[in-house]
Amino acid sequence: MNQPSIKTKHDTTTHDLKTVHEPVVVRSVGRKATITKDELFQAALKLIGPQKSIASLSLREVAREAGIAPNSFYRHFKDIDELAIELIDRSGIVLRQILHEARLKAIKQSSIIRSSVEVFIEQLNTDEGNLSLLLREGYTGSASYKLAVDRQLNYFQQELKDDLIRLERLNHSKMAHPDLAAKAITQLVFNMGAKVIDLPNEERKAMAEQTMIMIRMILEGARHLDESQIR
Repeated sequence: MNQPSIKTKHDTTTHDLKTVHEPVVVRSVGRKATITKDELFQAALKLIGPQKSIASLSLREVAREAGIAPNSFYRHFKDIDELAIELIDRSGIVLRQILHEARLKAIKQSSIIRSSVEVFIEQLNTDEGNLSLLLREGYTGSASYKLAVDRQLNYFQQELKDDLIRLERLNHSKMAHPDLAAKAITQLVFNMGAKVIDLPNEERKAMAEQTMIMIRMILEGARHLDESQIR
């Protein structure tokens, strides 16, 4: 499936993720001789953990965690905000690829729902921090961070819409307004994620089951929608 054509100066493609590892020579004695963007991203994710916002980080903190001199930070980013927005874009790309692969494996409507929600919950249980970053900055981040998260959610919606259309064709059925169905599902799942991020696993599973039922309700409603009855 083609990636959405929309791209901003901050957005990163999957190909870009393979090229961000180009090393920059750092001359400071006692510090790393090379540093990559990805190492700076990992340092930032490690510092913010599951609760702390990236806006609370200082450039010196990230540089110290990455083992470089503060001046070396500027070889990749002009400030923390630029790092944060690129990190949000990177996290969105990683998650979109994971969810897309899960949906491609699904051959039934119930399977695509369960596989997507289960993968979403699994990401909350990992230590990588990509999903928690999007959830946190989407609700509590600065205006520029929220805008970056919204951009990624739009990509999620577009890709889910394309997958819903693909699945409907395979099942010889038709769905009204797949774009709105994808938007409703994306917002529902991310709202669920924001609520369960601090809950224990058992409560997460219960919330996930409820979310799957609500997604089925959205899809069934879209499949049987009588637009003449809409006021």
